[in-house]
Amino acid sequence: MARTPKRAEWIGAGEAEALRTADHGDPFGVLGLHEAGGRLVLRALVPGAETLAVLDRDGGRIVAEIPRVHQDGLFAGPLPEGTARFAYVLRAANAGGEWTFEDPYRFGPVLGEMDEYLLAEGTHLRLDERMGAHPCEHEGVAGTVFTVWAPNARRVSVVGDFNDWDGRRGMMRRRGATGVWEIFLPGVGEGARYKYEIKAQDGTLLPLKADPVGFFAEMRPGTASVVCGIGGWTWNDGDWMARRRGAQFVDAPMSIYEVHLGSWRRDGDRWLTYRELADTLVPYVRDMGFTHVELLPVSEHPFDGSWGYQPIGMFAPTSRFGGPADFKALIEAFHAAGIGVILDWVPGHFPTDAHGLGQFDGTHLYEHADPRQGFHLDWNTLIYNFGRREVSNYLIANALYWCRQFHIDGLRVDAVASMLYLDYSRPEGQWVPNKYGGNENLDAIAFLKQMNQVVYGAIDGVMTVAEESTSWPGVSRPTDQGGLGFGYKWNMGWMNDTLAYMAREPVHRRYHHNQMTFALMYAFSENFVLPISHDEVVHGKRSLVNKMPGDTWHKFANLRAYLGFMWCHPGKKLLFMGCEFAQWTEWNHAVQLDWPALGSPRHAGVQSLVRDLNAAYRANPALYRRDTEGGGFAWLEVNAADESILAFARFGAGGEPAVAALCNFTPVPRTARRIGLPAPGRWEEIVNTDAAEYGGSGLGNGGAVIAEPIPCGGHAWSAACVLPPLATVILRHAG
Repeated sequence: MARTPKRAEWIGAGEAEALRTADHGDPFGVLGLHEAGGRLVLRALVPGAETLAVLDRDGGRIVAEIPRVHQDGLFAGPLPEGTARFAYVLRAANAGGEWTFEDPYRFGPVLGEMDEYLLAEGTHLRLDERMGAHPCEHEGVAGTVFTVWAPNARRVSVVGDFNDWDGRRGMMRRRGATGVWEIFLPGVGEGARYKYEIKAQDGTLLPLKADPVGFFAEMRPGTASVVCGIGGWTWNDGDWMARRRGAQFVDAPMSIYEVHLGSWRRDGDRWLTYRELADTLVPYVRDMGFTHVELLPVSEHPFDGSWGYQPIGMFAPTSRFGGPADFKALIEAFHAAGIGVILDWVPGHFPTDAHGLGQFDGTHLYEHADPRQGFHLDWNTLIYNFGRREVSNYLIANALYWCRQFHIDGLRVDAVASMLYLDYSRPEGQWVPNKYGGNENLDAIAFLKQMNQVVYGAIDGVMTVAEESTSWPGVSRPTDQGGLGFGYKWNMGWMNDTLAYMAREPVHRRYHHNQMTFALMYAFSENFVLPISHDEVVHGKRSLVNKMPGDTWHKFANLRAYLGFMWCHPGKKLLFMGCEFAQWTEWNHAVQLDWPALGSPRHAGVQSLVRDLNAAYRANPALYRRDTEGGGFAWLEVNAADESILAFARFGAGGEPAVAALCNFTPVPRTARRIGLPAPGRWEEIVNTDAAEYGGSGLGNGGAVIAEPIPCGGHAWSAACVLPPLATVILRHAG
């Protein structure tokens, strides 16, 4: 006959104190049902309760009344002799009434051994399937399993509306040496707000932390994570995904419309939702002829004015516009319209907000401890410790998450230059050289290579694009050829040079002719994207049209000429929203674009031009097929600096008609300017940026020019061409 356990065996004084003060590192070893003296003893912490009963979950029969051993709500006591382990519920009562609930501490772990191994190793590439908060059924009971990585924590609790944000009531189970903590909370479901309450090793109670792998967050200024299931969506973009498989984007047209979702359009002061954008933004992008849209970061971020570039919720589409399912609906709508989606992704830094990743478990877990390595002076943000396996795995798993879970077609990686160089924007003495004494960030380089290898290896048809502003070699070359492995690189040099040229008065351009030609010295060293991005139309840089010199007519003519030049130049195209209709003011994230401007023929003319440039670009393989090959380009006129004239040809594959771009960057019309051409016969004028329908003077070539056997500019044939003032004329060889 088993003896009755003594009161001291119900719960020791030290353990009782640790539980009562939420300072117990192994609550599952004490709470719930445990054997003591050959009998089962039930221990539970139910703050506010005065009495507690154990009930048979199936029949509702009271099995035992458990005495309270501390007024803070700690109960401990034996079950009747001979009682075997069973599924139970608890019934608590106080002066306000009684309530029945499932005991979290009667449930076993959720993570399997393989998950535990991969998490411990820092190689789990499906973190979204195991970490974070997952509504589920566990041991026959509905609830949510919470899992978080905090290896140096003394104690971790889930707190939320469901437990009065009381860290004593959701203390988690530590999974061995992994540093991972988990708990299944029965009855917690979709929509519940939560955070992690973490006690550091020294006993310091840290600020409440949002979930690093949270899938949804409450609207700012709130900072809690929100339980949200991310499965269950039935995708209807199978045709798009099938076409994407095996795609080689370097020889395909790519014209990207860069968008900030919060300021493209608004309903008064209200943002449009993801689903409203599916009904408005998607048809607009399709009508304009863009092949892709690039979204400024949608990862959850606390400050509107960061435009998403200081993210805290790396796994959560921002709640400003809806939930994860709504965001999937937007992506699906783009795919149904034949438009790819590129997501701006920010692995280079993260903000210092108290509820974020900084000092997550009381240590520099995600960031470098040394501020010379772990703090961005420019942005007052923290830098990931790319050399820590679990951190690089966190970021790579996040990249995969967006591609797998949301069918994202590409990732534009922000601020790559700041990651590559240890001395990036740092004064002398404020950076730490690498082990060879150099300024290359070897850990970041290894991370970027691994990220590209994993993403390209795991997701068919996806692309990565680097915002990289230096001469780092091989950014868009495969890693097995010594490159970083990106699919594309933003051509920041082209952007800076050409915008500087266009900002000059035409009379001075002859002295800076090389700013328009220099990019061809390196144009085929990388797979380039020509970026006219959000960064060029804010912070006093003026709008694109207002960068141009002269009066209103000249500003618009310059802009049209520049866009024509850009669409014919080697490299994929990227244009920020508002630039396509020459918005007059700088971009302001707090208001919508100046859509009323389209009531002006000049603005509407620029919009029509961009639409027609996209149509001509997509219809003529010569403009994109050989973007990365020197043989796909030839100068027709490169030395006419005094006239500020440029002309060049683009070539496709065998049998595809060549295209020629003739650019006159002065307001002086050239009515019989002979230009060399690479083939004889008729060359049709397919776009003229000076056309009256675009707001120009209407001067042109009457639809075509004829290339005669008259040598010019190193070519055997040439034509006497009309070059309108401040205009680009695009010709297609018609045989």
